[in-house]
Amino acid sequence: LKEENAVLKSKIHKLQILSETQADKMRKLEKKLEENKIKEEKEAQDLEAMVQHVEQNLQLMTKRAAKAENSAAKLRQENAQLQAELRNCRLEKEELRAGQAGLAAAKQNAEVALQHLLQVTTSSRASIRQLMSGAESLQLIADLLKSIDRISEVSGDGQ
Repeated sequence: LKEENAVLKSKIHKLQILSETQADKMRKLEKKLEENKIKEEKEAQDLEAMVQHVEQNLQLMTKRAAKAENSAAKLRQENAQLQAELRNCRLEKEELRAGQAGLAAAKQNAEVALQHLLQVTTSSRASIRQLMSGAESLQLIADLLKSIDRISEVSGDGQ
């Protein structure tokens, strides 16, 4: 019985040592589990913070994209207006060039007309001089004829 008791005590002692070892292991595992939980919670918080940061960046980028689209629409509208203005300016330029060409043609026509007028004036003056000369000659002839008539009358009366 003593021997059996000693064996049982030895077994109990071994079991107590085993129990203490397992309790130590269990405490270590619980501590490790607690550390892992804390670590996972921190990682979860970090991930949550990262997700929030990404969401904020996404919202910011969405706002920027909307602004960029609005800006692009305004620029397209302004570009269309400038294109229309450019077309109008080109048409006006062509009209001005056509007007200048017309003006140049009118100027040239006026120059030609002036040359003709000068020629006609010169020619008219010459014709007027000839007419005057002819009129003077006719007057001289008329005077001469009158003189001859008088001479004939005086000769006819005096004979």
